[in-house]
Amino acid sequence: MSSFKPNYFQRRSKPQGPKANERIRALDVQVIGSDGGNLGAMPLNKAIELAKQEGLDLIEISPNANPPVCKIMDMGKYKYDLQKKANQAKKKQKIVSLKEIKLRPGTETHDYNFKIKNAKKFITKGDKVKFTVKFKGREMQHTQLGKDLMNKITRITAIRKIIKNIGMLVLQHLQERWNLRLLF
Repeated sequence: MSSFKPNYFQRRSKPQGPKANERIRALDVQVIGSDGGNLGAMPLNKAIELAKQEGLDLIEISPNANPPVCKIMDMGKYKYDLQKKANQAKKKQKIVSLKEIKLRPGTETHDYNFKIKNAKKFITKGDKVKFTVKFKGREMQHTQLGKDLMNKITRITAIRKIIKNIGMLVLQHLQERWNLRLLF
């Protein structure tokens, strides 16, 4: 029983977050005090003693520096600040999605205008819009109708004004086998 073999599938619990106090492996560290002042390079044991005298932790801020930079501060407060920064960065990022509007060469004007109105909404929200004209069967012989439809879309002044205000205009005509695509 003395040679206990750990389960292969059991995951080792890796400590999360920055290294603190005894988990720091460097012999000498550059220490920044709790007030923000530079205390200089010193042995790790002395830096941990200074932190404990203040009732705080020694946290490794920059492990790749030579010697590693450590700061005397409260570990809970440091983790909270890191989490707040991550949440702020997540809030500020904008997710742009691609909306596809499918048309046929024989699309009637009311349906066409309705889809154009939706495209305007998507573009003002900041999404990209892809128009696809799909051909079936004998419609492939009349690809000019689809191209005319795409030209009509690009000529609409309302869409052009919105795109100029936002500053985004990507026009691509793609003729694939059965599809004709336009991307804004």
